[in-house]
Amino acid sequence: MTRYIIRRILQSIPLLLIISLILFVLLNSIGDPLAMMGGRNPTRPEDRARLARQLGLDKPVTTQYIYWLIGNDWTLIDVDGDGIPDTPGIRKGVLRGDFGTSIVTRGKPVIEIIWERVPNTLLLMIPAQIVILVLGLIVGTYSALRQYSWIDNAITTLSFVGFSMPIFLIALLSIYLFAVLFQRWGLPNLPANGMFDPQVGKTAGQVAKHMILPLFSIAFIDVARYSRYIRSAMLEVMSQDYIRTAKAKGLKRYYIIFIHALRNAFLPIVTLVGLDLPFLLAGAVVTERIFAWPGMGRLFLDHLQRADGPVVMGIVIILAVFVVLSQILTDITYAALDPRIRY
Repeated sequence: MTRYIIRRILQSIPLLLIISLILFVLLNSIGDPLAMMGGRNPTRPEDRARLARQLGLDKPVTTQYIYWLIGNDWTLIDVDGDGIPDTPGIRKGVLRGDFGTSIVTRGKPVIEIIWERVPNTLLLMIPAQIVILVLGLIVGTYSALRQYSWIDNAITTLSFVGFSMPIFLIALLSIYLFAVLFQRWGLPNLPANGMFDPQVGKTAGQVAKHMILPLFSIAFIDVARYSRYIRSAMLEVMSQDYIRTAKAKGLKRYYIIFIHALRNAFLPIVTLVGLDLPFLLAGAVVTERIFAWPGMGRLFLDHLQRADGPVVMGIVIILAVFVVLSQILTDITYAALDPRIRY
C-alpha cells in the first residue's frame, strides 16, 4: 500500500503541472488585469507600461508561468498603496509555497486572502456534507428495503424532482418561502443573506441561523443524488448469494443489513464522497453568491471577474491538489471496506 501511495503521488506531479500550465494560459487570455484594478488603474501609458513591467505582465506567458512556478527576484511590492509597486521584494514561487500577491487588493498575499475565506467555507460545507451523507444513507436504504412500495415510489419521485432542479432555483424558492412569505405571514422567518446580522454581531446563534437556508439548498439536491445511488447499490447487494446464505443461517435482519449488505453497498458511495471532498474547500459558487456567504466560491467568482490571476490560480491549484489527495484516500478506503481489493 505504501508503494502504491508513493507511486500515485509521483504520477500526480506531472498532471498538476499540466493543469497549472493550461489554467495559467487561459487566465492570461480572459482580460487585462490592469484594466480591472478599479481606481488604482494608472491612466497614463508610461505608468501602465511601468506597472506591467513591475508585475511581470510585459513578459511572454511562458516566462510568466516559469516565474510563477519557481519564483523570481524582480517582483516589486506596493508599499504606499498607490497601485504602483515600488519596493523590491523576492517571490519564492508556488513550488515553495508562495502563490504571489493579488493584483487588485493592494498586493495582499494570495495565501492570506484564501485563508481568510477557508473557515467560512468549511463552516458551511462540512455540516452540509454530513447531512447529505446521513440522510442519503437513511433514505436510500429505507427505499431499497421497501422496493416498489408506495413509500419507495414517493421517495423515487421526490428524488428525481430534487435531482432535476437547478441549485439557483432551490435557493431562490427557499428565500421566497422561508424569508419573504414567512415574514409576510407573521411566522418566524430565516435570514436570506450574510453570515450574521451586523447589529447583533457574529455569535454562534447568528451564524447557525444564517446557515440554514444555504445548507438546505446545498443538501436538497445531493440527498436526492446519494439516495438514488445507495438504493441501487443496496438492491444489487441484497440479491447476492451471500445475503441469501446469511438469511438461511438465521442471522438477525439488522445484522444482515448493517454488517453484510450496507458495508458492500457503501463502496460506490465512497467514490461520490471522494469526488465531493475537494469541493468542501472550494465552496458552493452559486449558493454563496445568492446568499452572500463570504466563502471560497464567492471569492473565486469575485477575483475571476476582475482577472486577478494569482488569486484564481491559487484557488484552482489548491483544489487540484485536494482532488489528487482525495482520490488516494478513496482508494485506501476501498481496501479497508473490501478485503478483496489489494494494490
